Amino acid sequence: MIAGVGVDMVRIERMEKSLASEAFWQRVFGAEERAFLEKLSPARRCASAAANFAAKEAFLKACGVGLGGFSLADIQVLRLESGAPYYALRGAAAAHMAEKGLHASLSLSHEGGLAAAFAVLERE
Repeated sequence: MIAGVGVDMVRIERMEKSLASEAFWQRVFGAEERAFLEKLSPARRCASAAANFAAKEAFLKACGVGLGGFSLADIQVLRLESGAPYYALRGAAAAHMAEKGLHASLSLSHEGGLAAAFAVLERE
Protein backbone atom coordinates (compact mmCIF):
# COMPACT_ATOMS: atom_id res chain seq x y z
CA MET A 1 0.00 0.00 0.00
CA ILE A 2 1.32 3.45 -0.89
CA ALA A 3 1.99 5.54 2.21
CA GLY A 4 3.50 8.65 0.61
CA VAL A 5 4.55 10.23 -2.67
CA GLY A 6 6.97 13.09 -3.26
CA VAL A 7 8.38 14.84 -6.31
CA ASP A 8 10.94 17.61 -6.68
CA MET A 9 12.96 19.42 -9.36
CA VAL A 10 16.30 21.25 -9.11
CA ARG A 11 18.08 23.49 -11.61
CA ILE A 12 21.43 21.88 -12.42
CA GLU A 13 23.07 25.32 -12.78
CA ARG A 14 22.04 26.18 -9.21
CA MET A 15 23.65 22.98 -7.94
CA GLU A 16 26.89 23.79 -9.77
CA LYS A 17 27.21 26.98 -7.68
CA SER A 18 26.36 25.16 -4.44
CA LEU A 19 28.98 22.45 -5.03
CA ALA A 20 31.71 25.09 -4.77
CA SER A 21 31.09 25.16 -0.99
CA GLU A 22 32.71 22.44 1.15
CA ALA A 23 30.19 23.19 3.91
CA PHE A 24 27.37 22.42 1.46
CA TRP A 25 29.00 19.07 0.52
CA GLN A 26 29.27 18.10 4.20
CA ARG A 27 25.76 19.24 5.17
CA VAL A 28 23.91 17.73 2.21
CA PHE A 29 25.74 14.58 1.10
CA GLY A 30 26.68 11.53 3.17
CA ALA A 31 30.15 9.97 2.90
CA GLU A 32 29.18 7.18 0.46
CA GLU A 33 27.24 9.66 -1.66
CA ARG A 34 30.17 12.09 -1.80
CA ALA A 35 32.49 9.26 -2.86
CA PHE A 36 30.09 8.35 -5.70
CA LEU A 37 29.71 11.97 -6.87
CA GLU A 38 33.43 12.75 -6.70
CA LYS A 39 34.19 9.93 -9.18
CA LEU A 40 32.05 11.54 -11.89
CA SER A 41 33.13 14.09 -14.50
CA PRO A 42 32.30 17.70 -13.48
CA ALA A 43 29.26 17.89 -15.81
CA ARG A 44 27.86 14.52 -14.67
CA ARG A 45 28.64 15.41 -11.04
CA CYS A 46 26.47 18.54 -11.20
CA ALA A 47 23.56 16.74 -12.86
CA SER A 48 23.77 13.77 -10.47
CA ALA A 49 24.14 16.01 -7.40
CA ALA A 50 21.09 18.00 -8.50
CA ALA A 51 19.11 14.76 -8.98
CA ASN A 52 20.26 13.53 -5.55
CA PHE A 53 19.21 16.80 -3.93
CA ALA A 54 15.80 16.57 -5.63
CA ALA A 55 15.54 12.98 -4.34
CA LYS A 56 16.17 14.14 -0.78
CA GLU A 57 13.43 16.75 -1.02
CA ALA A 58 11.06 14.26 -2.69
CA PHE A 59 11.71 11.83 0.19
CA LEU A 60 10.97 14.52 2.80
CA LYS A 61 7.73 15.40 1.01
CA ALA A 62 6.71 11.73 0.80
CA CYS A 63 7.34 11.41 4.56
CA GLY A 64 5.26 14.53 5.18
CA VAL A 65 8.00 16.22 7.20
CA GLY A 66 9.35 18.84 4.77
CA LEU A 67 12.82 20.38 4.66
CA GLY A 68 14.51 20.06 8.04
CA GLY A 69 12.57 16.91 8.98
CA PHE A 70 15.72 14.79 8.75
CA SER A 71 19.38 15.56 8.12
CA LEU A 72 19.94 15.71 4.36
CA ALA A 73 23.23 13.82 4.74
CA ASP A 74 21.28 10.94 6.34
CA ILE A 75 19.19 10.62 3.15
CA GLN A 76 21.86 9.25 0.83
CA VAL A 77 21.07 8.53 -2.81
CA LEU A 78 23.30 5.85 -4.32
CA ARG A 79 23.30 3.78 -7.51
CA LEU A 80 23.25 0.04 -8.14
CA GLU A 81 25.71 -1.37 -10.69
CA SER A 82 22.88 -1.13 -13.22
CA GLY A 83 22.68 2.63 -12.55
CA ALA A 84 19.31 2.38 -10.78
CA PRO A 85 19.08 4.84 -7.86
CA TYR A 86 18.17 3.86 -4.34
CA TYR A 87 17.96 5.43 -0.89
CA ALA A 88 20.59 4.48 1.71
CA LEU A 89 19.05 5.95 4.87
CA ARG A 90 20.73 6.59 8.20
CA GLY A 91 19.87 8.20 11.52
CA ALA A 92 16.39 9.59 12.12
CA ALA A 93 15.35 8.97 8.48
CA ALA A 94 16.15 5.25 8.78
CA ALA A 95 14.47 5.07 12.21
CA HIS A 96 11.33 6.73 10.84
CA MET A 97 11.08 4.24 7.99
CA ALA A 98 11.66 1.24 10.28
CA GLU A 99 9.18 2.49 12.89
CA LYS A 100 6.46 2.95 10.26
CA GLY A 101 7.36 -0.23 8.33
CA LEU A 102 8.02 1.65 5.12
CA HIS A 103 10.15 1.03 2.02
CA ALA A 104 11.17 3.85 -0.36
CA SER A 105 11.40 3.57 -4.15
CA LEU A 106 13.02 6.25 -6.29
CA SER A 107 13.21 7.42 -9.90
CA LEU A 108 15.56 10.15 -11.15
CA SER A 109 15.83 12.07 -14.42
CA HIS A 110 17.69 15.09 -15.78
CA GLU A 111 17.15 16.97 -19.01
CA GLY A 112 17.21 20.54 -20.28
CA GLY A 113 19.03 21.94 -17.26
CA LEU A 114 16.66 20.36 -14.72
CA ALA A 115 16.94 17.31 -12.48
CA ALA A 116 13.82 15.61 -11.17
CA ALA A 117 13.12 12.94 -8.57
CA PHE A 118 10.02 10.93 -7.73
CA ALA A 119 9.80 9.06 -4.41
CA VAL A 120 7.19 6.50 -3.37
CA LEU A 121 6.86 5.15 0.17
CA GLU A 122 5.15 1.78 0.58
CA ARG A 123 4.18 -0.20 3.64
CA GLU A 124 6.25 -3.40 3.80
